[in-house]
Amino acid sequence: MSRRRFIHVTAAGASALLVAPRIAFARADTERRFVFVIQRGAADGLNIVVPYGDPAYASLRGALAIDPASATKLDGLFALHPSLAETAKMYTAREALFVHAVASPYRDRSHFDGQNVLETGGRAPYQVKDGWLNRLAGLLPPGPDAIAFAPSVPMALRGKTAVTSYAPSALPPAQDDLLMRVTQLYQHDAQLRPLWEAATATRAMVGDASTRARQDAGALGKFAAGMLARDDGPRIAMIETAGWDTHSAQTQRLAATLKGLDALLAALREGLGPQWTHTTVLVATEFGRTAAANGTGGTDHGTASAAMLIGGAVAGGRVIADWPGLRPADLYEGRDLKPTAALDALIAGAAAESLRLDPRRTAAALFGQTAMANRPVEGLVRA
Repeated sequence: MSRRRFIHVTAAGASALLVAPRIAFARADTERRFVFVIQRGAADGLNIVVPYGDPAYASLRGALAIDPASATKLDGLFALHPSLAETAKMYTAREALFVHAVASPYRDRSHFDGQNVLETGGRAPYQVKDGWLNRLAGLLPPGPDAIAFAPSVPMALRGKTAVTSYAPSALPPAQDDLLMRVTQLYQHDAQLRPLWEAATATRAMVGDASTRARQDAGALGKFAAGMLARDDGPRIAMIETAGWDTHSAQTQRLAATLKGLDALLAALREGLGPQWTHTTVLVATEFGRTAAANGTGGTDHGTASAAMLIGGAVAGGRVIADWPGLRPADLYEGRDLKPTAALDALIAGAAAESLRLDPRRTAAALFGQTAMANRPVEGLVRA
């Protein structure tokens, strides 16, 4: 173990975040908050925002089809998965909206490539070397370094804007006496003293909350909200969630994963308190899943999916969809939900309106040439 790593491990102590999800923050000089929740593994939008009113839905899905009687009806076509009970309340309160049949420019079905396109904002995998969330942070007034609460900084946050990381150790908590002795040891070390002071400052900021965040998604949401609500805390955040790759046993697995997401979002709302009014949370995945069920009680890699915008700043209570239909002739390559909305345009519009940035400039910075073809979606956030 290097001396630099020892400093961070000793100062952090035993508190550790969940392996999935993990969180990443970036500080910005604004009262508004923007949170990106990535669903790694290709989330099944057809069973999250359920097109129960499409005549082909039930037959395509078979045993996987969600019973509309158990779901929350959003309108005459769509319903929300029953595990998203708290999210449904936010929809009723007009703090949530859903965008269906949405996809990034990526049209193949590799998780790694799809996530790279989603996080970098490029048109092809590994074409762009930094992340759109890092570029978004760069559009804001200068502030303290961006912070990634993960063993490594997610691709979406990598780039020119300074980022530091905080990965709590799995070692037992460091005793105060040990911390004091190390502080004395490095007191006159010009190189290590600033590193140690930064590590101990981070430890003091997160306190014991990250230990509780190990337990469940709700605790993680509460921990993240506590950081975001601080006057000197981050204003841009990234939360990673996993478990969305449902090739088999999808009914049980998706219900459990959605329940965790629901708890995470509810904890953000509760923990942010008055700051929830200024918050926008974007939930998106790298691609969707096949329209038809497979032979193992699940679905395979697809194309279009559903995205969510949640928050007190969101102009919610609606589903945005140019619905392509689920008849065989309507499917993309005869198997997937066809994309009719651009995820890049949704991200650019939500980010710009949330942080009060110019939409065209934001789209150009985040998505380059892609922004020329996909105008940012407007009217997502309250004025």
